[in-house]
Amino acid sequence: MVQRSTMPVLEVADLIKHHGTRPILRGVSLQLEKGERVALLGPSGCGKTTLLNCIGGLDRVDGGVIRLLEHDITRMTSDELAAARRTQLGSVFQFFHLLPTLTALENVELPLKLLGRQRDERIARARSLLERVGILHRADALPAQLSGGEMQRAAIARAVVHSPALLLADEPTGNLDSASGAQVLDLLREVSDETGAAVLLVTHSEEAAKICHRVLRMRDGQLV
Repeated sequence: MVQRSTMPVLEVADLIKHHGTRPILRGVSLQLEKGERVALLGPSGCGKTTLLNCIGGLDRVDGGVIRLLEHDITRMTSDELAAARRTQLGSVFQFFHLLPTLTALENVELPLKLLGRQRDERIARARSLLERVGILHRADALPAQLSGGEMQRAAIARAVVHSPALLLADEPTGNLDSASGAQVLDLLREVSDETGAAVLLVTHSEEAAKICHRVLRMRDGQLV
């Protein structure tokens, strides 16, 4: 059950983005509530990943508003955006993006390290999450020593270790076999239910969309 509140976790209004003169996003609007999972489906090149990058503060928009917990990130400075990403956002990508020279445990604790948390607190929280995602026994392994499913589990643990309000997931099962992908989707659903994080899931997969409360479809830079 989605917990409704008077303040959405995410509110996107009339978002516009161009690459050069080519329009990529054409007036996109959406909202996510606390604990709500929304799937965003559409063909390649329709603007899904660009929308996620704008929400995550990686791309600047050309028009419209993005409010994260009532804070307009389109008006933030680079330092303010970085702080918002560290505290309120978590991201899971198709290619995992784990740092290759850090162990699974060190990758997961990294967001807390950037927030200045004490080492004992970081380690305890990271170990707890690795246990939760079923790979505590791989805590000392480097990413190159992990399977694809194990790397994605570590990436999910890292994405939620700092208790973000919003989790952005871009094709998180795209590089996994069907069994590992199904396990990762179950994990995303469970973590969202347990933490109350809202999830915006970009996917090509109707199967992946089944873990979500709502499905939005995108075509040519617009929700349809």
